[in-house]
Amino acid sequence: MNKRQTGAKQEHIACRYLEQRGVAIVERNYRTRRGEIDLIGLHEGYLLFAEVKYRAGAGCGFPEEAVTNAKQRTICKVAEWYLFTHEQILEQAPRGIRYDVIAILGEQIRWIQNAFDHQGN
Repeated sequence: MNKRQTGAKQEHIACRYLEQRGVAIVERNYRTRRGEIDLIGLHEGYLLFAEVKYRAGAGCGFPEEAVTNAKQRTICKVAEWYLFTHEQILEQAPRGIRYDVIAILGEQIRWIQNAFDHQGN
């Protein structure tokens, strides 16, 4: 499998994982000129923007370490655009928004809720 195929497979696994834990997925691979958000969903009153990171092994570090400050800023900018163009979805998220990371290391999945705060500018 190439990187794109591996990424798509891992995002599908992460999507199923979240759905099994009560997340209603509303968007997958939401793209703008500013960047992409892997998964957008509703969970326990939150609108969540989730980044999926996969590593076959820990030799190159843990998957969540790849969600750098620059990546966080990109996710936040894309999330701002999503909210601007889908403002009605906030009615379904009375508790606000949350940025999560789905870290997949080999076969192990960790869901890091509220992994980082909104990164402005």
